[in-house]
Amino acid sequence: MIVHGACHCGAIAYEAEVDPARAVICHCIDCQTFSGAAFRASVPAKVEDFRLLKGTPRTYVKTAESGNRRLQAFCGDCGSPLYATDAVGAKTYNLRIGVMAERAALPPQREIWCESALPWARDVLSLPKIDKQ
Repeated sequence: MIVHGACHCGAIAYEAEVDPARAVICHCIDCQTFSGAAFRASVPAKVEDFRLLKGTPRTYVKTAESGNRRLQAFCGDCGSPLYATDAVGAKTYNLRIGVMAERAALPPQREIWCESALPWARDVLSLPKIDKQ
């Protein structure tokens, strides 16, 4: 599946090929912190299947619990998270689904780091719904 991503302000845009069956939700503490939400949804793309169309992401390198150094790419203007990858020898980009035009077609197929999941994040479907604020 071809996807098109862009940051909120439009300074950065990309195109990539992904396998929708690999979409995932991550509940790790880092994903909660980086997203500002209870979890983060992503889908991997091979480096050779990713094409930057516009702009240059800013990056931040964090050390994962495993000790691996993970590069976090984001828009330096609006802060939209774009992807994460290995800081050295990257083979895939874990693309952030929220910045993709096709996000509705990429429902997560599994959840990871569930031991860190916020307890209330498991029961949001039962909350009252309002279409617009």
